[in-house]
Amino acid sequence: MDGIEVQAVLRWIGLSPFKVRLIIGMVRGRKAEEALQMLRHMPQAAAKPVAKTIRSAMANAEENFGLNREDLYISRITADGGPMLKRFKAGARGRAKPILRRSSHITVVLQER
Repeated sequence: MDGIEVQAVLRWIGLSPFKVRLIIGMVRGRKAEEALQMLRHMPQAAAKPVAKTIRSAMANAEENFGLNREDLYISRITADGGPMLKRFKAGARGRAKPILRRSSHITVVLQER
């Protein structure tokens, strides 16, 4: 289906891409309203930024393209790795243990069905 694609990107989320991908796998391909309902009841921390990105894409679709929000579905959603904060923690015998604070970028693409 080659309709209008509407996109929203949320960058530098302080969650690892692995944890975000667990959530986006559940909402991929669903209607946008239905996905927001699902995310509202999920206990995971990644559900809030994913819902925020979907709401942003829906607002873009309504405001910029005049699309109806009931007809929108998630055609593509990805969580890519962002920059890592590299820190070190003191270990035994004077060693340094690396700590990688991962971040991610969430991209949502909606289409009209």
